[in-house]
Amino acid sequence: MTVPASFTDRVRVGCVQWLMREFDSRESLLQRVEQQVAAMADYRCDFVMYPEFFTAPLLTLEPSIDSRRAMRALAGHSAAIRDALSAMAVRYRVNLIAGSMPVLEGRRLFNVSYLCHRSGKIDHFAKLHPTPGERRDWDMRGGEGLQAFDTDCGRVGLLICYDVEFPEAPRLLARQGVDLLFVPFWTDSRQGYQRVRFCAQARAIENECYVVLAGSVGCLPQASCLDAQYAQSAVFSPSDFGFPHDAIVIEAAANCETTLVCDLEPARLHALRRQGSVRNGEDRRDDLYELRWRGGSAPPRKAAKSRKNTGRRRAPFG
Repeated sequence: MTVPASFTDRVRVGCVQWLMREFDSRESLLQRVEQQVAAMADYRCDFVMYPEFFTAPLLTLEPSIDSRRAMRALAGHSAAIRDALSAMAVRYRVNLIAGSMPVLEGRRLFNVSYLCHRSGKIDHFAKLHPTPGERRDWDMRGGEGLQAFDTDCGRVGLLICYDVEFPEAPRLLARQGVDLLFVPFWTDSRQGYQRVRFCAQARAIENECYVVLAGSVGCLPQASCLDAQYAQSAVFSPSDFGFPHDAIVIEAAANCETTLVCDLEPARLHALRRQGSVRNGEDRRDDLYELRWRGGSAPPRKAAKSRKNTGRRRAPFG
């Protein structure tokens, strides 16, 4: 039985700031992931998140092929990695957010994040907004589905990198009662990172939720799209009494391999929505404007209770 977020006093979240390093096989990459997941499990994390395209070091296994063929070759690893991470989630009793990986559906390529529940269930989300570089260099397509996911720690949302720079999707997830929004990202410059970071902070404030970021660092010049990485993983909160004074729960040192672990309290969000200094959810002028989903699969459900008030070789990632 899924436990509603209101029944969860504390949720422990772990983020892996992933180092882009060479691996000689898929198995060696998975071995490194398992070491980190086991460590996070020892800290009793409820969630562990990896960055967007954390499997990209496997591109160096075939460095000579062009970018479109390379990304499709990388997609050939994704199903096996997804299944291995799902097994880890069950073995170590953590809900594992498998960053994102390229996935082929027919001839169409998508950027997909998997939520591997510790129960063995697997949910997925396809990035809605590929960047110009992803569309041009990899022929990446945008997904057409959006939904919140029920977990044993409450209701969570998933977006990928550039998605968080568009306020509509996070707001639609907030309508479904999301308390935690997970955003794996991949940026190759400080400017790209700042776009993701500042937009994520705005989403936390305007939607009265926690936003969790995990990115990758390092350099792999053997693969043209891995020649630079910039990240500072972090967890953001609303800005009000009862939350950190700068609305930053925790943040990593920039550009080094590390992990973050922090405790989040959904009950504080619920109190904020009822009694906060400002109440973005309640005070929207729905009599003047509205937001609605017109997309494909899994349109957002209504919240249980309405709060209506009576370059170089490529364009930058992120």
